[in-house]
Amino acid sequence: MEILFWVTAFIAGILGTIAAFGISSILLPVALSSFNYETALILVSLFHISGNIGRITFFSRKPDWQLIKFFGIPAVICTFTGASLVDSIDESILRVLLGLILVIYSGLGLSNHKLSFKPTKLNSVIGGSVYGFLSGLVGTGGPLRGAILLGFGLERELYIATSGVVSFMIDLTRIPVYLWKGFLYPEYYSYLPFLLLVALAGSYFSKLIVERVPIKHFTKVVQLSILLISIKLVIEGILTIV
Repeated sequence: MEILFWVTAFIAGILGTIAAFGISSILLPVALSSFNYETALILVSLFHISGNIGRITFFSRKPDWQLIKFFGIPAVICTFTGASLVDSIDESILRVLLGLILVIYSGLGLSNHKLSFKPTKLNSVIGGSVYGFLSGLVGTGGPLRGAILLGFGLERELYIATSGVVSFMIDLTRIPVYLWKGFLYPEYYSYLPFLLLVALAGSYFSKLIVERVPIKHFTKVVQLSILLISIKLVIEGILTIV
């Protein structure tokens, strides 16, 4: 099953970079088929930060630092809180919670009832806080981040750059917490260079096609993939609890 993890990682790196969300949302449920929750969480987070390095490198447009201040700083604070709670909650509950969140995200997107927020400082602070907490606790919150940033009407490359910097800040916050809690076992140390290579490859290929294909096509593919995977995750989680 681990080959599925690597193939999905590459695909998620491409789709998630172009849509500016979805890397963790696609890869984490697949990783849970091969690893326990804590291992999946740290591996996907390490892959995610590698992808963000590629996103920032290949999309050289400067981010919106004002937006990062009001959205990113609250997100970082709440990410630390969420990440600190992971090992105090039953894994089955976290699986169901993750699945339900992803079903809602993808369901709204596919039905064209997208999350939308007015571009205000208050919404940035509240949205950043919720996004950060979910990212730390269940490992994903990208669709919420995307919905808030899109509300500010950013151009595509500015949106990708800003989203990448915020997401990078989240990874820099949660990964040390996961490592401190011992989520990365020694037998997975050898995965680290491959996570970086696959993530950079996905970001590079996304740069080649980002201007050639409408972003809405990629968004639909990401949302449908997330929906199918998350429904499976919810069912498996509920069966485990029962």
